[in-house]
Amino acid sequence: MNRREWMTAAFGWTAATLISRRLPAQQSAAGNTGSLEKSEGEWRRILTPEEFRVLRQAGTERRYTSALNDEKRNGLFLCAGCFLPLFSSETKYDSGTGWPSFWDCLEGRVETSVDYKIGYARTEYHCSRCGGHQGHIFEDGPRPTGLRYCNNGVALTFAPEGDELPALRT
Repeated sequence: MNRREWMTAAFGWTAATLISRRLPAQQSAAGNTGSLEKSEGEWRRILTPEEFRVLRQAGTERRYTSALNDEKRNGLFLCAGCFLPLFSSETKYDSGTGWPSFWDCLEGRVETSVDYKIGYARTEYHCSRCGGHQGHIFEDGPRPTGLRYCNNGVALTFAPEGDELPALRT
């Protein structure tokens, strides 16, 4: 590893560590929603192939492919795996990145970990109930948090305000 690679890895680890330290509420359990564990086969039967690739294998959808990029109604964004509400429409904004973005999540609904898949550390977040991969957190978001939860649209489903929420998957 040359000096530039080492510094990139060290900086990435530091940034991911600092972000994780700023998110104590997001790292907590989801309260009384319980956890949901299923076998790989069960998830494959429930999810579409693209949902499985993103939620269960930590894949990334192509930019600008999600209809949720243009979703402007009031409501909640739910984990597509288990239907746990993760984000309010009040925290959604257009980041210009091509993925649905939020500046905050619902308290206790996501957990974080450090991901080194592309050669340097990033803060990954996933549903606190089913563990489904949602995306990554970056420190280039708007006030008041300064964070950008960059979410795969296929990992979410939208429930408009006034509609009944789907029951949590069991």
